[in-house]
Amino acid sequence: MAKTADANFEFQKIVAIVGAALMAIKFLAYFTTHSVSILTDALESIVNVVAAFIGLFALYISARPADRSHPFGHGKIETVSSSVEGTLITVAGCMIILEAINRILHPGEIRELDIGLILIAITAIVNFAVGRSAISRGTKSRSPALVASGKHLCSDTVSSVGIIIGLAALYGIQALGYEISWLDAAIAGAFGCVIIYTGVKVIRGCLNDFMDAADTDLIAEVTEAINGDRHYHWIDVYGLRIIKYGPNMFINMSAVLPRMMPLRLVQGELSEVETTLRERYGDSAEVSINPVPCTDLSCRYCRYSCSERKERFVCELAWTPQTLCCINPHIDKKASIINIDATD
Repeated sequence: MAKTADANFEFQKIVAIVGAALMAIKFLAYFTTHSVSILTDALESIVNVVAAFIGLFALYISARPADRSHPFGHGKIETVSSSVEGTLITVAGCMIILEAINRILHPGEIRELDIGLILIAITAIVNFAVGRSAISRGTKSRSPALVASGKHLCSDTVSSVGIIIGLAALYGIQALGYEISWLDAAIAGAFGCVIIYTGVKVIRGCLNDFMDAADTDLIAEVTEAINGDRHYHWIDVYGLRIIKYGPNMFINMSAVLPRMMPLRLVQGELSEVETTLRERYGDSAEVSINPVPCTDLSCRYCRYSCSERKERFVCELAWTPQTLCCINPHIDKKASIINIDATD
């Protein structure tokens, strides 16, 4: 757990340093060209840098081990930092749109677009490379702060590419002797809307984390792992719950086992599944399995040989992401299934 957190923290340092360097290049491009489109890119970079350092602080806090005050660790701070970053992205988009409107009403001179385009192209390439790396690393380690930083950089890349295309068209038209400086502001306004959409999307994801919404992909992975290590005397598994605290993950479920099985064997069975899940997710996963003794209704789904059998074996219960999230055992008439597909 500590190794994963430390690796995320070190990578976020790279994101922050790269963000500061790219911000300087973009402002250089703006002062060279006086293009409002490039100014929007530079303004977003300010948000990038602020958000990167907020994420750095969040990763530093989340790396702290669990204590008496925070028995599940400090990982939720990453969700808080991600929500702040999403808010900053949205505010930056609104500022860009306002500046675009102001420039349409009060147009200014644009010059040396060729130099500005080269500088913005360099920042776009670097942003994309670092952003994709951050998303990939954050997804693997389940770090909301790192994923948010990566999405922010990628949205910045999309904006930069759009600005490059628009300014290249403007440069070509101006070279032909036409004056359409309003196009610069229109491009900025359009990408301000794109940036706002990205910010709202990040905030929405944070709200899901705050509400502990079901992660359908993660539930499917856990289901696959349990099915892959299924033993013949495992009658049923239900009540699967997964809670994420930053890079840390807590998996809880109940397992129906033969009531005549010795306690020593029960403990061995539970340990095997816990080991399987820890091997898959590393030290960041904590697994808790509650053993539940079978009832007479379980016999038709049980292969275990015992003197208490009331019915012959019919078939094994199918374990799917939907059935594993069932609140009660599937042999219970009161069993109800949670529809995890409805979760975004």
